[in-house]
Amino acid sequence: MKVAVHNIKGKETAKKVDLKKNIFGIEPNDHAIYLDVKQYLANQRRGTSKTKERGEITGSRRKIRKQKGSGMARVGDIKNPIFRGGGRIFGPKPRDYDSKLNKKVKRLARKSALSYKAKDNNIIVLEDFSFDTPKTKEYLNILNNLDQLNSKTLMVLSDVNKNIFLSSRNLKKAKVVRASDLCTYEIMNANKLLILEGSVKEIEETLNN
Repeated sequence: MKVAVHNIKGKETAKKVDLKKNIFGIEPNDHAIYLDVKQYLANQRRGTSKTKERGEITGSRRKIRKQKGSGMARVGDIKNPIFRGGGRIFGPKPRDYDSKLNKKVKRLARKSALSYKAKDNNIIVLEDFSFDTPKTKEYLNILNNLDQLNSKTLMVLSDVNKNIFLSSRNLKKAKVVRASDLCTYEIMNANKLLILEGSVKEIEETLNN
């Protein structure tokens, strides 16, 4: 699958990049995408919510009223969950929401997500570039030249580039990642993938291993 390479001014160049069919052109597996996105979102949960049960509340252990003969329901102490200020029944406790997913399934999910983007023509390949200093204005100019100013974009770099990362950090709809750190959720969440020319090979190497 041949894709034209654009420069940062938004113009097509004479160069073309071949996107491998075994990564950008497979039959997408929706269930693999679902599993990978579910795991990603579960891992974002902190799981620190906690409520006190009746054994953890400070209060008297005195029995409120006698067991029989009152005509009302039997109750124990003031920490009974049916009373105001009593303990919580089956409340949340600190827990870990992490789940395990096989490497092959995660790789299939990323390939499927990339294939969806390629199928819908939502991949733009850019010439490799860099900034001398972090400038959000320059990053905005690139997005404007590509008509992606109001879209959610994910820029994929071949290696760490601090200036590009810092330039995009203050933009709500823009995200920059390395090719080796690419995940299914970020691919699916973005409207357009802006892949630098040098990172195409990096993506192929990562997903072929």
